[in-house]
Amino acid sequence: MQLNRILDLLYMCVSCFEYKGKQSPDKVSTLVLQKSKDVKARLEEALLRGEGARGEMMRRWKTGNDRFAGLNENLRWRKEQTHWRQANERLNMTKAELDQEAIMCGNLATEANLIILDVLETIIQVNLSVDCKDNLLGGILKVLVHSLSTNQSSTYLCHCFSSIRLLIIKFGDVLFEEEVEQCSDLCQRVLHHCSSALESTRSQACATLYLIMRYSFSSTSNFARVKMQVTMSLASLVGKSQDFNEEYLRKSLRSILAYAEEDEDMQSTMFPMQVNELLNNLNSILSDTVKMRAFQKDPEMLMDLMYRIAKGYQTSPDLRLTWLQNMAEKHVKVKCYTEAAMCLVHAAALVAEYLSLLEDCSYLPVGSVTFQNISSNVIEESAVSDDILTPDEDGVCSGRYFSKTGLVGLLEQAAELFSQAGFYETVNEVYKIVIPVLEAHRDFLKLSSTHEKLKKAYDRIIFKGQKRMFGTYFRVGFYGAKFGDLDEQEFIYKEPTITKLPEISHRLEGFYGNCFGEHMVEVIKDSAPVDKSKLDPNKAYIQITFVEPYFEDYEMKYRVTYFEKNSNLRRFMYTTPFTLDGRPRGDLSEQYKRKTILTTMHAFPYIKTRINVIQKEEVEFSMNYVKYKMTKH
Repeated sequence: MQLNRILDLLYMCVSCFEYKGKQSPDKVSTLVLQKSKDVKARLEEALLRGEGARGEMMRRWKTGNDRFAGLNENLRWRKEQTHWRQANERLNMTKAELDQEAIMCGNLATEANLIILDVLETIIQVNLSVDCKDNLLGGILKVLVHSLSTNQSSTYLCHCFSSIRLLIIKFGDVLFEEEVEQCSDLCQRVLHHCSSALESTRSQACATLYLIMRYSFSSTSNFARVKMQVTMSLASLVGKSQDFNEEYLRKSLRSILAYAEEDEDMQSTMFPMQVNELLNNLNSILSDTVKMRAFQKDPEMLMDLMYRIAKGYQTSPDLRLTWLQNMAEKHVKVKCYTEAAMCLVHAAALVAEYLSLLEDCSYLPVGSVTFQNISSNVIEESAVSDDILTPDEDGVCSGRYFSKTGLVGLLEQAAELFSQAGFYETVNEVYKIVIPVLEAHRDFLKLSSTHEKLKKAYDRIIFKGQKRMFGTYFRVGFYGAKFGDLDEQEFIYKEPTITKLPEISHRLEGFYGNCFGEHMVEVIKDSAPVDKSKLDPNKAYIQITFVEPYFEDYEMKYRVTYFEKNSNLRRFMYTTPFTLDGRPRGDLSEQYKRKTILTTMHAFPYIKTRINVIQKEEVEFSMNYVKYKMTKH
């Protein structure tokens, strides 16, 4: 009990002896004087507005009081003429004196924190016996992590990181099992110092973070929890911290990778490969998060970046769920209700996966496979990776949505959005998952409401019939170095209903014209294959082609209704007329036709409105000629 009180006292001492830095004398004087004048002006205004004695007193003071004129000369001091030394005692200090004071304050802060560190070392050496170490380790780590969150000198940080590494080596098994929240905070603070401008601090932070990974792997042969904690720490660092440096952080990640590659004892294990995968993931998340700031006005690119960030959090269910919900909110703002609903379906499938790991209930979905009638894409939420943590791990799946109530709530939101989008058949598939849960909990009120919503959905199917419109699709290809990662990429864009080719052309040309310059962007009018050697390398080219869903003959047996012909779409087709001499059209004997079939990575509708083309099939034919060619992207 006494030692815990000492640790609490040391925690407060760290805050008290934090280095505040050197302050400019001009800044000090300006701030102090301005504050003093503002306070005085506000006080006088308040008093002068007052009635009675105090107002009268201030008016006499302003105009002078003849009755006491003779006494004024004998006053020893006047308040309005006195400079309060307490507020302005630094105004007369020279630059050298200010520098000296800053050095003394820095030395005092360093010395005080080193003494705190010595006390902690003494407690570790003397008192951490088998009986009491569980109670003290959390308090010791709390003080050390708190010191990392305050302004400290590089000298102190060097010793502090050494103490943390020693603590991990001696008591890592207890720390990683019993102090999960503290270890998460530790990962966040260490990662923050990995972006420090000081090379000495970065090297110490890198060594500490590598040791955390290595020790966790040595204990369990898999450091999934540490991966999750580091990934979540990066999300917090990039999203909230204003002083992190991307370049320095990337250097630190490369240093950690070098540690893993040069660690001879770990070469026979899967550890170096897992570290490489983690750091590649962190680099990707870092790039995409930073890029998001530059693409706020490009809705497709913004959603691509959010999608990649969410995919980077595949092993961190809480963060992936958050980003899927963020994507849904973005889609709702631009009235892409189908895509917003799909984001929530993916989120519900993610929740279902972890609920199935936690308990086996007949009325709950067995996992993402249950959602395949809604969308074939949802299977990607399957928790099959070795890095997937079970929900009983501390800090994992702790959000309110990782529950039966949360699952039902996500699905109900998705059903409402599907209804707004006119996907009434999908509303039925969503409620097929919800109804068993409501029945098991005897929630008759919600069951009644659910069946009313189902009736409305079926009524709308009958009433609207074939009049519903589900979207228009275009193939968009980007060519030119100005596009960066988009160069030579082809996508299928899903646009709002009855969007014409000139509309999407005008939108994309206008947007990229603002980015690169009005005369630097050109739209390729035809749909013929693009020869990059004939393009101006200084310009950006966009080729846009209207495409239609494509089905094989056998598929048409299962796609009977208009809705079925406009959902779960992965293949699209467009035709291009041409002649052998280069002209698009000629005599019947010279005329050829090229049918191009494109296959996308995922099926429409998806959680974003554009999907990469991964395969292209071309069939060229004329009156007596057929040629087939297939390429993969």
